[in-house]
Amino acid sequence: MKCYQNGYPRPQFVRDRQSWENLDGPWDFSFDDKNEGIAKKWFNTFPAGREIIVPFCHESPASGIGDSSRHDVVWYRKTLTLHPRQKQGSRVILHFEGSDYHTKLWVNGSFAGSHDGAYARFSFDITSYVKPGNNTLTVRAEDSPDISQPRGKQRWKNESYGCWYVQTTGIWKTVWLEYVNPSHIASVKMTPFPSRGILDIEAEIESPCEDMELEVQISFKDLMVTKLTADAGAKRLCLSAGVFSTAVCEWGLHTWSPGNPNLYDISFTLKKSGKIIDQVLSYFGMREIRIDGRYILLNGHPLYQRLILDQGYWKDSHLTPPGEQALVTDIDKILSAGYNGVRKHQKVEDERFLYWADVKGLLVWSEMASAYEFNDDAVSMFTREWMEVVKQHYNHPSIITWTPFNESWGISSIKNRADQQAFTQTIYYLTKSYDQYRPVICNDGWEHTVSDIITLHDYEEKGDDFFARYGEHLEEILNNRLYPNLHRACFASSHTYRGQPIIISEYGGIAFDDGQGWGYGNKVTTKEDFIKRFDAITTAIKKVNGLCGFCYTQVTDVQQEINGIMDMDRNFKIDPDILREINERKVNKLV
Repeated sequence: MKCYQNGYPRPQFVRDRQSWENLDGPWDFSFDDKNEGIAKKWFNTFPAGREIIVPFCHESPASGIGDSSRHDVVWYRKTLTLHPRQKQGSRVILHFEGSDYHTKLWVNGSFAGSHDGAYARFSFDITSYVKPGNNTLTVRAEDSPDISQPRGKQRWKNESYGCWYVQTTGIWKTVWLEYVNPSHIASVKMTPFPSRGILDIEAEIESPCEDMELEVQISFKDLMVTKLTADAGAKRLCLSAGVFSTAVCEWGLHTWSPGNPNLYDISFTLKKSGKIIDQVLSYFGMREIRIDGRYILLNGHPLYQRLILDQGYWKDSHLTPPGEQALVTDIDKILSAGYNGVRKHQKVEDERFLYWADVKGLLVWSEMASAYEFNDDAVSMFTREWMEVVKQHYNHPSIITWTPFNESWGISSIKNRADQQAFTQTIYYLTKSYDQYRPVICNDGWEHTVSDIITLHDYEEKGDDFFARYGEHLEEILNNRLYPNLHRACFASSHTYRGQPIIISEYGGIAFDDGQGWGYGNKVTTKEDFIKRFDAITTAIKKVNGLCGFCYTQVTDVQQEINGIMDMDRNFKIDPDILREINERKVNKLV
């Protein structure tokens, strides 16, 4: 896309190269195991400590520290040099793509703000705290083993166990600086309607005033599509842009899909009295995802989803990708194995992953990290951060499903407790209030309440048993008369099946027997055994006419869990062409 700059942390909302600065790299760092840093004013006098490589957490070898033991409070410091021309007339915004969990910021010794959360982007306007020349940024991050906060796959015990891995403390995504005009474009929300050939746009303007207008220009591969201008004297404005153009396409419109991930360029230019004061470049895809009975439709056509579970862990950098190319490589390898999408599991990935998914045509289920206890704090923390994530990632065409909950984690008594059922229903409708077009799955795997898609997890090893279970007994499963996995019902009490599409959203998990680590079911000893089992269970799912997709566990090994189609170094265990043939083999009319 024309808008994208390599390494830019926010690829769907891009300003020019002179307006931002990447602050990743060496920072001063110190553990604060006695929690004395605030009392001793470390924001004024930072203790002699060590260096860390941001954005890698101290638990990972890539940070230069590699200490995986618990240190609940950590501090960072970096000197920032501002030239007078950068500060003059601009607002200075400091962005954190992700820091876990309670983050506080001081600039030149003055407290500048705080944020709670681990997975969503947050920002501070530090204009009033900085000066030309050298400035000191000091960050305190506090994490804990609290299972009320959204953790995902981060362990809360001292040792890893089961499918929970080394924790992530503090900064784990890019930190960057941006310079903007006091009056600027704060956000845009883009909603495509392919059947009508229009794009709805909602723009938010910071500090609007008279004689201000917003110019929107849309193009496709350098061919002009449309240009329109709207008055920008109010904080929010809504407009619709016509995208239909026979000059660009004989059919009038290029749609986005896995096979043809067509993307349109779009620019937003804010002018005051005819002078440009801000410009943001972005892109969008003309695609529609909707439910029609038991079918999921993409651009009006039935979509069979061949997904793979992706936890996004790397051996030396843990939750943080070692670089942007690592994200591109993962996507290319996933596509090469015959998958058309991923269920990004228990993690909100680096937004550059979503950019490359948009560009390469990879479908994404966006899932929130789970808490593991239900209480008032858990409800509050989850709700706030989940909606931050939904709003930040709304514009990505690759995201086709929201998945806030997984396997009753954090809502362990949802089967019969009305309050936990109400929580999932609330999140469903709250998500729909912001995004009424994408499907939302509440409680992926079992014990659904309200949900646009019914998803089932089943690690059956034998293909014949798989087919018999769902080919012969699917209606019984949907009516809570047969529990296929762990004796968990398909629906929570007082909830029933209402004709939704059905997907096996976890299966497989086949591991090779290496004497350590674990997978689901019995391990295999040869590649031939793996292929035979993989083929049997995958083909069994595709043979069931009532199902419209699957999600295999998983992309790579993750620490002690060794059931990936690749190891943690991203080496395929099985020739991807073999996996691709099995995944893409036609079995029935929908597949």
